[in-house]
Amino acid sequence: MAVAQRGQIVLPNRAKQIKDFSGLLFASITPTDIDGLIEYHGKGYVLIELKLGDAQVPQGQRLALKRLTDDLQRANRLTLCLIAKHETVNCDEVIDVANAIVSEYRYKGQWHEAKADKTVRQFIEKFMELV
Repeated sequence: MAVAQRGQIVLPNRAKQIKDFSGLLFASITPTDIDGLIEYHGKGYVLIELKLGDAQVPQGQRLALKRLTDDLQRANRLTLCLIAKHETVNCDEVIDVANAIVSEYRYKGQWHEAKADKTVRQFIEKFMELV
C-alpha cells in the first residue's frame, strides 16, 4: 500500500472511480457526497463541499447539508458547513482544498454569504478557536 503524507489520498486512482448510486433511488432521493469532514475532539464538526467555478450546490445536497449541520448543532456539537469554490478544471490535477475560497457557510442554523476572499483553512482556524 502506498504511503501518503497525512491528509493526502492514499490511493488516488481509487478516489477517481465513479460511484453509481442509481440502484439506491428511494422515491426521489438518492445518496449525496460530502467532500470533506473534520471531527474535532468530540466537540465540533466541519463539513466541506467543493464546487468548480460558479457551479451551484444542487437543492437536494443543500438540504442534506443543512439538515446534517443543524442536527449536529442540536446535539451540542458546534458545526460549520463550508461551500468553497476552486478553479482546478483538469481532473488529473490535485485540488488544494485548504486554499479554496469559501463562498458561503452554514453556522448556528443560518446560511451566510462569505464577505471576503477567505480560504477554507482560514475559516477552519477561526472555527477551532471557538470550539
